[in-house]
Amino acid sequence: MSYADYISCDRDSLIKKMGQQMSQKRLAHCLRVEAAAIDLAIRFGQDPERAGLAGLLHDYAKELPDQEFLTLIDRYGLDPDWKHWGNNVWHGLVGAYRVKEDLDLQDRAIFRAIQFHTVGSADMSDLDMIVYVADYIEDGRDFPGVDKARAIAKLSLAAAVAYETAHTIAFLVQKGQPIFPQTLETYNAYCPYLKEV
Repeated sequence: MSYADYISCDRDSLIKKMGQQMSQKRLAHCLRVEAAAIDLAIRFGQDPERAGLAGLLHDYAKELPDQEFLTLIDRYGLDPDWKHWGNNVWHGLVGAYRVKEDLDLQDRAIFRAIQFHTVGSADMSDLDMIVYVADYIEDGRDFPGVDKARAIAKLSLAAAVAYETAHTIAFLVQKGQPIFPQTLETYNAYCPYLKEV
């Protein structure tokens, strides 16, 4: 995979750049999500290069300071209500704009997959689902239910989205955390697929 067809540098240069702006732990996670996304793309007949790049870039902005996200929300005229959330929402929805700025990303499908990888969407493309699922099941993940999530992901992307969103919401409820409205929309759209798991 070169990725030079989609961004302003090749994969090796991109990984070097990412290594300079994020922790080694975060970079290792991004590389595992890249691998998981490629595997899922091949399994479900999607473009592995596009999926791999979206997976690699999904957390590109994860370690930016909060002020950077607030500045990007203003610069791009994004929903001002997003300012009331935090990094878990921002690094996808807003971080995709940093990817576009830094790497001249023009591919709308990759941009969208990065944007929605944490909160999902009621109308996810196959690529959106691949990155959303890959982030959850990558090989470094170890939490109750991850093995079931991996098994479901081998059978159905939509069912995997449903399972993961349900578990994410349950986790947030248990911790007494607010739930981003778009995550609830994702759950409502995909919960019928829970019947498959």
